[in-house]
Amino acid sequence: MRISNRKPGFFPLTIIFCLFIVFLYGPTLTIAILSFQGPDGGLTFPLNGLSLHWFKALFEKQQVGDFGGSLMRSLLLGFAVMICTVLFSLLAGLAYRRAFKGSTVLFYLTLVSLILPSILISLGIGIMFDRLGLSPHWYSSAFGAHLTWSLPFGLLIMFAVFNRFNKAYEAAAVDMGATSWQTFRLVVLPLILPSLIGVGLFGFTLSYDEFARTIMTAGSFNTLPLEIYGMTTNVTTPVLYALGTFTTVFSFILIVLTLVIITAIKRRQKKPLPSSEAHV
Repeated sequence: MRISNRKPGFFPLTIIFCLFIVFLYGPTLTIAILSFQGPDGGLTFPLNGLSLHWFKALFEKQQVGDFGGSLMRSLLLGFAVMICTVLFSLLAGLAYRRAFKGSTVLFYLTLVSLILPSILISLGIGIMFDRLGLSPHWYSSAFGAHLTWSLPFGLLIMFAVFNRFNKAYEAAAVDMGATSWQTFRLVVLPLILPSLIGVGLFGFTLSYDEFARTIMTAGSFNTLPLEIYGMTTNVTTPVLYALGTFTTVFSFILIVLTLVIITAIKRRQKKPLPSSEAHV
């Protein structure tokens, strides 16, 4: 009965969706399988044994490349971009809750970096540092280049959050005698905190895998995307697959932790406030 009640387009769309899933996750699964080969394994099937050899070799000194150093640089850069993206997006979102002179021009100037090709942004920052007599580094010029990519997205998200924010909560807190800081800390911040976590995760992800805006701004030390790109023409062992598997697992762990934190925050918000905080 249930099968007969399916609409005509159900099975074709199901097949298309399954093919999409295979196309999306098939290459990642293939790399993951090949990364567990034995010490004599190659870059293609069939597998030559099963082991964790290439994961152990991942952080050892390589003949070509620096996986450990590039990974650490990408993590540090990603977390720095994440923090600044959350902070600046929050401040900009709060500022735009009230009209001010030049707000429209500033908004469109912020969005320009999303329209311009990323490689031109990278080239422009690299030339600017060269004209100023400064050496580009992953923690300076690349950091600024990544912010030009993450901040507009964070700003757009905060605009959407505050556009649907019910100001009655703030008015109620003020009526109860709360100061501006207490209203923000006890009312506004808890309500928008899940969105801020999303902005932070978005900012970290955009920085962690950014290639075009890093290629001419990272200086002498590569970030992970640049290292992977350079290693694709030199590495002839599955250690590159092990790196891909490691970063994929790390990304999924980060997403799961974010979801757990957001769920815990929402559950905490449903609990009644202690008497000391209920009467601010």
